[in-house]
Formats: sequence, C-alpha cells, structure tokens
Amino acid sequence: MSAVTQPRRTRTRLARTVAVACAGAAALTLPFIGATSASAATATSAATSAGYTNNLDGWIRESLAIMAEKGIPGSYDGIYRNVMRESSGNPNAINLWDSNAAAGIPSKGLLQVIDPTFAAYHVDGTAYDPYDPVANITAACNYAADRYGSIDNVFGAY
Repeated sequence: MSAVTQPRRTRTRLARTVAVACAGAAALTLPFIGATSASAATATSAATSAGYTNNLDGWIRESLAIMAEKGIPGSYDGIYRNVMRESSGNPNAINLWDSNAAAGIPSKGLLQVIDPTFAAYHVDGTAYDPYDPVANITAACNYAADRYGSIDNVFGAY
C-alpha cells in the first residue's frame, strides 16, 4: 500500500518513527512499524534522572561526576578498560563459578563487585544496589582507590 493510500494514522506513525530514527543512534531501538508517540518518547528519552545517557558512556560519566564530588580518583579510560574486562559492559553480569561464588557471594554488575565490598565502599548519593550501573562503578572505584590508589592502577582481577 502506498503512503497516499495508507490511513492517516499509519502514515503519521511511520513518518514520526522515520524522523526519530534519523535523529540519532538512540532511536535504533524503535520499531519501524507501529511506534506510538508513547513508545517514541520512551525510546528517545534515554537519559538518567541526572541527565546522563542511560548507557555505559553515561553511567561512567555520571560516576565520574560523583567521584569528583567525593574525591575518589579515576578516569574514564581506567573505568572503561576494567568494565570491558569484568563484564563486557553488562550491568546484570554475575559470576557464578569463581571462588567468591563458591563461597556464596558472587561478583555482580559492571565491575564485578561482591556484596560485602559493595556494602563497605558504597558511596552516598548512589542507589544501594550492586546491579545499579552508577552505584556499582562508583563503589568499585572507591574500593580500587582505597586498595590500589585508583581504578586506573587496576589491570587485572581485583
């Protein structure tokens, strides 16, 4: 069916979806057929409440802002390098096979933090959830700063 013979509602939805899809990479998650204004708004407002993008780049940047406020050292590159090694960027990653898991305390989240470490190094102002990307990064960087001087000094499992 050509665009001229499609019902107006379908043409509008398709035009809105294509326009949004062309506006940026974040819109690639939108379906090309059947997007509504509600689904388009949800997919395009991919930002955290603090205004950072809701992806690895935004989580790292938000963590760095919190770390700067709290005096916790670390760099984007140091965090990114460790996240890629530990979880490949999956905030829901969990290690169910190593010695921590065998002891009943599996490593969780982007930087594979165990619950006791998360509890000890949790940073106020972040969620108290080891799967929360910003809380996980910030707690892990706080731990790395205490133990190694900075996440930038971590080049292997810690």
